Amino acid sequence: MDYSNIDILIVGAGAVGSVAAERAADRGYNVVIVEKRNHIAGNCFDEVFKNGVLVHKYGPHYFRTNDEDLLHYLSKFTDWIPGNYIVKSRVNGSLYPFPINLTTLEKFFDISSLHPEGAQHLLAEKQIKHPNPVNSEEFVLSRVGDELYRAFYLGYTLKQWDRHPKELDASVCGRIPVRFNRDERYVDHTYQLMPKDGYTKMFERMLAHDNIRVLLETPYREVKDILRPNIATIYCGPLDEYHDFCFGRLPWRSLQFEFRTEKKEFAQPCVQINYPDEYSYTRTVEIKHVTGQVHPETVVSYEYPRDGDEPYYPLATCDKDLISRYEHLTRNEMSQKSVFFAGRLARYKYIDMDEAFTEGLNIIDRIERETGK
Repeated sequence: MDYSNIDILIVGAGAVGSVAAERAADRGYNVVIVEKRNHIAGNCFDEVFKNGVLVHKYGPHYFRTNDEDLLHYLSKFTDWIPGNYIVKSRVNGSLYPFPINLTTLEKFFDISSLHPEGAQHLLAEKQIKHPNPVNSEEFVLSRVGDELYRAFYLGYTLKQWDRHPKELDASVCGRIPVRFNRDERYVDHTYQLMPKDGYTKMFERMLAHDNIRVLLETPYREVKDILRPNIATIYCGPLDEYHDFCFGRLPWRSLQFEFRTEKKEFAQPCVQINYPDEYSYTRTVEIKHVTGQVHPETVVSYEYPRDGDEPYYPLATCDKDLISRYEHLTRNEMSQKSVFFAGRLARYKYIDMDEAFTEGLNIIDRIERETGK
């Protein structure tokens, strides 16, 4: 590919960038992706561990969606297996279904045969009402009351975000449902699936196009003055980094993973166990529960949240001033230089994997519409 004739430059080979690249290439555009890591697939990247077990290197990625069109698109690059996404929380030494459901409530409050109406009445008595909750503490107290808040939410939130729930936007804990049934699945989506051969293989097939060139171990700042696209840049990296941290660093949470091998087929009863009230890690993940891999050994990852240079999660605090200042610069970059900011890091917004894929599907239409090219 002639690097002097790039139509679309994409920064980041994760979910948004890879889908956008495939869509652009399919329409005849010449696409270059620059990726600072030594692999594609972003945080979805999976690889074979030293004992032969497939692991998710950057934490579990549970694909789920209600969008049949999205599923149809991704199915061009992978076959699927069912996603058995079961999560439990360890509280006071016992495992409880999480998100909270009827079984959780029965076990926690030592009640037998709880029905949906009884559970709703129980929680109504426990709730500490805040008609318009402005932070995560008020939101959870309004939904489940103080006892469940302290058991399942408070400690986990403090470890995950290093912030008290009072400092976090209501949306942080608001993403977690409460169920008045016995459904133990982590999410409610119609389609809950796992790529049969793993995420990395799916991304490899997605990017296997003559019009796409991927440059690994290539930080954007080192090539932004060299690789100049004819039409647009799609930037999927950290928002503050793009602007050289001119207003200071945005608060990001990072993660550290410890992978431990076990000489047994499975080491825990489900794919994920949360630890809100003990240990310095927040969760353990045995992804083998959902990859369909048959192997006599297993691998469990231990997840330690931390502040760090590698951003994973935007920190949704109640103070939005710094974000607004960066977003103002972002709008100028788009209008003046046709730079389109997309994905969790570039928009400084928590989005699920299916939302990231959908954003990648739609952004080429947006570029054509807004640039007229």
